[in-house]
Amino acid sequence: VDFISVIVGLFAISEVMINVEQRITAISELNIKNWMPTWADIRQCTGAMIRSTAVGFFLGLLPGCTPSVTTFVAYDLEKRVSKHPERFGRGAIEGVAAPEGANNATSTAGFVPLFSFGLPTAPSMAVLLGGLMMYGLQPGPLLFAQNPQFVWAVIASMYIGNVMLLVLNLPLVGMWAKICKIPFYILGPIIVFCAMVGTYSIRFQIFDVWVMLLFGVIGYLMRKLGFPIAPMVLASVLAQMLETALGQALLMSQGSPLIFFTRPISAVFMALAFLSIGRGIWSQVRAKAPEVVTDDAEY
Repeated sequence: VDFISVIVGLFAISEVMINVEQRITAISELNIKNWMPTWADIRQCTGAMIRSTAVGFFLGLLPGCTPSVTTFVAYDLEKRVSKHPERFGRGAIEGVAAPEGANNATSTAGFVPLFSFGLPTAPSMAVLLGGLMMYGLQPGPLLFAQNPQFVWAVIASMYIGNVMLLVLNLPLVGMWAKICKIPFYILGPIIVFCAMVGTYSIRFQIFDVWVMLLFGVIGYLMRKLGFPIAPMVLASVLAQMLETALGQALLMSQGSPLIFFTRPISAVFMALAFLSIGRGIWSQVRAKAPEVVTDDAEY
């Protein structure tokens, strides 16, 4: 199964299926000129941008801390340190700058563990890891020694990308905003068509298209039932490496799975894995358990 087919199905096709159920009743008219911040706004949110950038970067180094997590953390932090927290939720410029600063910092910080140890911290990093492996690039300590041109090109592209973001987006912000006005009955089929053509062009096999559609349905059901898609993405990326490592370990132990519990390092990680699973199950059981109400009133 091709990795790209799985990703396109989980994200693109499932998103189209979710949006088919939604109906947009009205589209508000906004004045594009009012979107530009003034110098007073920039001075007011400078502290928020610095704090949120630090929060987003350091949290972005941790596995599982996606931008959706760090943005809420940065917003909550800014609300706590503000002298006027009642302004948040009513258009406070700091409440806009903090999540955006954390979002950008988290996206950049994810490259540190990915390039250094080959560990994806978010679904987007998992997608990038799969792409690098497709081209024969193995993220890790040797990546800096064997492919330094690629590493420094990625680092340089971050600076160039920010400059191009300002050059292109500020003058064209009105045009980008008008894309949101395109009816979904037009935009949806275009997305599905591009997804099918792109998936088929990978290996020119119709099987990849069917895999994409299958995982689109799986992603749709996961969204409807409240299951996160990120673990599925990480599993699809790490499955091949896990299978290889499992085979090597079983060869070393002559087919005995006890090697995972008798070696100190693997035993610690296995214990942490079981504790994590057990904690999740226990939390679900406690959440669904009925509350017992006692009445101490005297009759």
